[in-house]
Amino acid sequence: MTTTQESLTAQTNEELAVRAWAALGTVVDPELGEPITDLGFVTALSVVPPGGGGQEVHVLLRLPTYFCAPNFAYLMVADAHDAILGLDDVDSVKVELQDHFASAEINAGVAASNGFTDAFPGEATSELNELRLTFQRKTHLACLERTCRRLIAAGWQIDALADTKLADVPPSHEFDSLMRRRAELGLPTGPESPLFVEEDGVGVSAEQLPARLRFAKAVRVSIDGNAGLCRGLLKTRYDRMAKEGQS
Repeated sequence: MTTTQESLTAQTNEELAVRAWAALGTVVDPELGEPITDLGFVTALSVVPPGGGGQEVHVLLRLPTYFCAPNFAYLMVADAHDAILGLDDVDSVKVELQDHFASAEINAGVAASNGFTDAFPGEATSELNELRLTFQRKTHLACLERTCRRLIAAGWQIDALADTKLADVPPSHEFDSLMRRRAELGLPTGPESPLFVEEDGVGVSAEQLPARLRFAKAVRVSIDGNAGLCRGLLKTRYDRMAKEGQS
């Protein structure tokens, strides 16, 4: 391979690595609703030179504890695999979960495109679609509460939120996140759709809204607390392992 070809290959690999990292940014911890890249769960990402055809991407993942729930871990590994494989020029993907009690089963199951029950025969009794939906709904509630909290801080009245349409809401990071969650759940995203809706897409009355907002706040506080705990556990775990490895 000539120097020019080597330079072009390196540039292509670097560009693909950037796109692959962005793709991993669309993968969220199902319980926390935050990207695995922001949470620090991605240890490494590398592009392997092509062996004929497209490129191969390797991803290493880690979690806050050795005993993190295997169903959540499986979802993140599988979603990371699918997100990378969906990129142009990617021929194959290897996602490896490290330092987890069920990493062998999870890694093998995702690599073989097996479902969760096939990865854990005799242990898992159902697939993870309902679990994913449950946490998507919780994350939507948290995003809804953040959006409403921003509006209230700007002087909006709580009872007025029942009549607020999506078109009435000023742009913000919180609102962008809310709209992504609504789209994921198939909830209405048109400008005339109500801002505050139940999980079936039906708007909430002014009488019901304060109670629903308090519930949404409880969900958001729980998610934020768990996210902070996970970040702390992850840092403590791997800082300690790094120090022990150096001693």
